[in-house]
Amino acid sequence: MRWWRTGVAVWAVWVVVRGPAVAAEPARTHDIEAEDYFSLGVIAECALAPDGRHIAYTEVRWGGADEKRTSDLWVVEVATQTRTRLTFERVGATAPTWSPDGRYIYFTGKYKRAGEEKPPWNGKVQVWRVSAAGGEPLAMTRVSDGVGQFELSRDGRKLLYTKSVQHFDDDAFKALREKHDDLEYGHGLTELSEVWALDVEGWTEKKVVDEKRVVREMKLSPDGKRLAMITTADDQLITHEGWSRLDVYDLETQKATELTGPDWRKDHPTPYGWLEGPAWADDGQALAVGVYYDGYPSELYLAEENGGQWTLRKLARPAGVMVSDFGVCQWWPGSRDLCFVGEERGRTRVYCLPELRGGGQGKTRVLTPGDFVVHAFDLPDRPGPLAIIRSSTTETGDIYLAQESGVLQRVTKINPQMDTWKLPQISIVSWKGAQGDAVEGILELPPEYKPGDGPLPMVVELHGGPTDATRYHMQFWIYGRTTLPAKGYALLSPNYRGSTGYGDEFLTDLVGHENNIEIEDILTGVDAMVERGVADPQRVGVIGWSNGGLLVNCILTHTDRFHAASSGAGIVDMVLQWGSEDTPGHVINYMQGLPWEAPEAYRKASAIFALDKITTPTLIHVGGADERCPPAHSKALYRALHRYLKVPAELVVYPDEGHGLLVRKNRLAKMEWDLAWFERYLLNKADETGAP
Repeated sequence: MRWWRTGVAVWAVWVVVRGPAVAAEPARTHDIEAEDYFSLGVIAECALAPDGRHIAYTEVRWGGADEKRTSDLWVVEVATQTRTRLTFERVGATAPTWSPDGRYIYFTGKYKRAGEEKPPWNGKVQVWRVSAAGGEPLAMTRVSDGVGQFELSRDGRKLLYTKSVQHFDDDAFKALREKHDDLEYGHGLTELSEVWALDVEGWTEKKVVDEKRVVREMKLSPDGKRLAMITTADDQLITHEGWSRLDVYDLETQKATELTGPDWRKDHPTPYGWLEGPAWADDGQALAVGVYYDGYPSELYLAEENGGQWTLRKLARPAGVMVSDFGVCQWWPGSRDLCFVGEERGRTRVYCLPELRGGGQGKTRVLTPGDFVVHAFDLPDRPGPLAIIRSSTTETGDIYLAQESGVLQRVTKINPQMDTWKLPQISIVSWKGAQGDAVEGILELPPEYKPGDGPLPMVVELHGGPTDATRYHMQFWIYGRTTLPAKGYALLSPNYRGSTGYGDEFLTDLVGHENNIEIEDILTGVDAMVERGVADPQRVGVIGWSNGGLLVNCILTHTDRFHAASSGAGIVDMVLQWGSEDTPGHVINYMQGLPWEAPEAYRKASAIFALDKITTPTLIHVGGADERCPPAHSKALYRALHRYLKVPAELVVYPDEGHGLLVRKNRLAKMEWDLAWFERYLLNKADETGAP
């Protein structure tokens, strides 16, 4: 569905969409094309109203060819599935938050009016409030450069928000930095954070926190007197991965207590852990936080206060379950039961760690059993079902209400066009990988493929991370899923060594063994698909992005069995990667040291020293402004293959794009290039001149 408007006077108009009537399932007659990808909406966040009768959510949609996806705010009535759209400006709505009385929804968004230079109409992020029934949003903040995060007190009377303030280090070069403040510096110029409080009724503001630090996340205590903050000394991402800390700031005394002291990380598997998602229990005496690592299992920590003193301990995870780094943890109302999204064997579910008090911990409960993927959840304010965003092998993400018994009530259906699509056949397959250990993957087959039809051209899709996994659900994606099976390919997505959801040992086995053990896991998966008659050994390709791109580059130096490859945002040199990416702790963890401490490890893990072994035609993609996997890697790979080794290769650079392609026309180009490349080198289709 496309929304059109003229001018800016659209505030008095909103759209109500009734829930679909029950009807016979339509016939699946539509062959999926790359352009269909851009018809899909995505639900990013959801928030239950205090009475549980409505759910606010943000829906992400594509704009024109030169535009990125952006989100608007909606609300759905649970009983009738009636949806009401609340914003129409492609405002990038995020963080929907209900007022305690359920009348209003607060959110962040950007509104830009022609000729306006002053906030809130200058296109900067502000906090807005809109009636749950629809109408004109009201700007709650008017900060010239925009706000960061916000928190609404439980009584609805106080709104806290962050804003940035430019700070120059007071050193010998301060004057030069101030004189040339339009340049970028490695250090010395930082956007620090201030926290301001708005009296919602009196419309007065005051600064409440100025700690000369960067506030990455904050959470207001239930009584509104204390603020949990994840902070760093500067605004560089490298600082967050190893030097972030958790503070509790007393808004009355204006004093901060650091809960994660300088020795806290000493017993961690690596000092480079990311702190995320602080969450207060209702009694205000317990605070949970997640710590996420590259290469090691994520963990949940609990801080408890007793007599003004805080203790911090790691919580026990259920056997075989990883804490997912999406879906912030929440406390069940009025309890010491902590809920989080956990990952197990390609599924993600909501789990609950009960009775977290005084060092104790009860038996874990699964709140959303089933073979599907939960992307996010929100708990009710009173006993009742929780709201989840979930997808399955036949559906993209929609909102459901979930009873602990496992009973689900569907609330939204934002992509009804999919009812006529011919969907890929998705299953879980397993085989023996490196060292004879079991490895799983997701296999997608063309919609109308039947056993006995014979082997197919197969593309192996390698997920990024590598501390991540390919999950058991339908994913229409620019990296091959759905796109390639719709064109007649089998698609195998191995959850190779280092993937999440298969136990701690399976995850950490990759540390110190990149470009080795996971390569064997992948290649034995190809062998298994050939032996089972799924894959034609003469028509096997490989595709990946980020760490998947790294693996494409590496695996091509091990074997010539692949007949076509697509390497996206890949790397070839671990030393260059450590020195140039924005999160170098990732490399340090896997190499088990800095370049001068473990030079041989860096060499073994780098494909650049064996590029002469590559004979596979390789398509190379990269964002021109990618800080995570800088373009120098892709350019080096292309130079080696095209200029020196005379291997068929193409380099596609997407100007101004970062690590993920965000502009619509660039995503379409990526998919069309991949399809054309595999057609040429796997299906041996002739070009317009008739040449093979």
